[in-house]
Amino acid sequence: MKVHNYNVYIICNKANTVLYVGVTSDLQGRIWEHKQKVFKGFSAKYDCNKLVYFEEFQWIQDAIAREKQLKGGSRQSKIDLIVSENPAWNDLSSDWYD
Repeated sequence: MKVHNYNVYIICNKANTVLYVGVTSDLQGRIWEHKQKVFKGFSAKYDCNKLVYFEEFQWIQDAIAREKQLKGGSRQSKIDLIVSENPAWNDLSSDWYD
């Protein structure tokens, strides 16, 4: 049986002022798509391409539930979550695409 990995992630713009929450089964590929503005949606419009937080799940249902929880939460709760794991707001994908 194949083990799947799903990620819930938060990306932001360079100034850390706009947050985007998403879910994917290919985190590295999806972040590359955000960085390349492959899809002309919210993240491209607001230049959100800096990965500042992510969580991994085995089951897609759990990942989707967590994504909904984060999206339904306040901006401050997202900021608190990011700061708890990544206080400097570093781009966690900075060395993925050499």
